[in-house]
Amino acid sequence: MSARDWEKRVLAAKGAEERVAEIEQELLLASRLTALREGAGLSQRELAKRLGVSQPRVAAIERSHNVTIEVLEQYVEALGAKLEVNVVKGRRKTRLLGANNEAAKSA
Repeated sequence: MSARDWEKRVLAAKGAEERVAEIEQELLLASRLTALREGAGLSQRELAKRLGVSQPRVAAIERSHNVTIEVLEQYVEALGAKLEVNVVKGRRKTRLLGANNEAAKSA
């Protein structure tokens, strides 16, 4: 089976479209969190110190693993930004706002 055939088969599975959309949102959030931190000129270690957590925890937050809204809010506030969460048709859509309330650019 070719990679293309395998991809078609996987995407044809029930629920695949929703799972792909969830993964896209996680990747988008991860890239925006990283861009926000890098835009603030901070390393993961420096941000971890501000948050009172370990550097691996910051890395996990940036990968969107096991993260609550409260943790995201603490993360972005430590960078001088504001977290805004919208729920649209049962799917989470997240937008990060910088200190000047402009949407943070994705990496």
